[in-house]
Order: sequence, then structure tokens, then C-alpha cells
Amino acid sequence: MDYLYEGFMNAFVLLFSGHDETRDTIYTTVRASSLSILFSLIVGLPLGFFMGHYDFPGKRHMRAVVDTLLALPTVVVGLLVYAFITRRGPFGDMELLFNISGIVVGQFILVIPIVISLTATGIESLDERLRPTLVTLGAGKNRIIISTLYEARFAIMTAAVTAYGRAISEVGVSMMVGGNIKWHTRTITTAITLETGKGEFAMGIALGIVLLFLGFTVNWLLIFFRKRA
Repeated sequence: MDYLYEGFMNAFVLLFSGHDETRDTIYTTVRASSLSILFSLIVGLPLGFFMGHYDFPGKRHMRAVVDTLLALPTVVVGLLVYAFITRRGPFGDMELLFNISGIVVGQFILVIPIVISLTATGIESLDERLRPTLVTLGAGKNRIIISTLYEARFAIMTAAVTAYGRAISEVGVSMMVGGNIKWHTRTITTAITLETGKGEFAMGIALGIVLLFLGFTVNWLLIFFRKRA
């Protein structure tokens, strides 16, 4: 058990000494995950609102498809994205493979079903009297949309936090599409996998602590805003 103790001690040294490799890995993870979440919210929130607010033919089947995509394996997403952005693929000329942009695309595909599904569920769970009340008060279409989104704000925040947690903790997309290239596309999860396989427990433990810290911080912010509201 001594190696665990030494691993934790060395991990804290790496974290608080400003180790360049550790810092670059953390920066790459936060950058890629934040961009993927931003794009997934821009696209997923309107789709989730539309799916939860309106009734249309095929809605039940569409919800079934979206909910099924929540269980997408990361390696499958990585494989599909790799097939499309490799040099022999239809988007090979965009040079997304082994680049942070490719990781962002893969994570976007991975997390957007979460944003759509949880947003739609949050909209559907609102009081049925909300829309008639707003119409009675003379609210226009834009005002109805804004008020509905405001009432479902905690569901939307939960969707964003859940999607972010999924993005920063995935391995398959980052490994297959990013290539785990040092100083370029190496993320926390791929670095943990690599360093643990090499027997470098200190680096793995240090990055694991950072990953837990990021997850807890995002969830704590959600709880904080809920209490303030």
C-alpha cells in the first residue's frame, strides 16, 4: 500500500508545483469540454424546447430516439466521427482528426441528446396552466418562450451540468479522435489511462483529483444557484 501513499503525496506536489504537463492537460480538457457544451446548448436548447413545448406528428418516436441516444457508447461515437473526419472520409479535408476541434465535434454528438432530452422533460413538467395564463395576460410569442424557459431554468441548468459531466469524463472520443497527443490533444481521462498503464500513479492520481474537483465544482454551483433562487 506504500505506492498509494507515495502516489497521493507526489500527486499533490504535481498539482501545487505548477507542473507544465499537468497544467496543459487540464487546459485542453476544459477547453474542449467547454466548447462542446457551448455548441450543444446553442443547438440543443431550441430543439429541446420545441420537443417539449409543442405537439406534432411523430413526437413520441422522436423522443424515443433521443432518449435512446442518451446511452451512446463513447467508443462508438469516436469510431463514427473518426470514419467521417479521417483523410479518406467525407470531411477529411477539414483536418479535424487528431485536433481539439475533432474532440469538440465528438463530444458535441455525445452530449447533445442529454441537453435535448432533459430540456424537453423540464418543459413538459411545467404547470399546464402556464401557457394559457400567459396568453390571457396578453403575452406575445416571444414573451411566452422567454417566460417558459425562465420557469424551466433549473431543468436547463441540470441538463448543462449533466452534459458537462459526461463530456469531461469520456475517454473513447478523446482517445480515438484526438489521438492522446502530448501538448496538443491529451485530456485528463486519456492521460489517466496512459499514465496508469505506465505505472505512473502520481500523475494519474493528480489528474483524477482534478477531474473530481471539476465535477464537484459544477454540481456545487448548480446547488448554489438553486438555493439562491
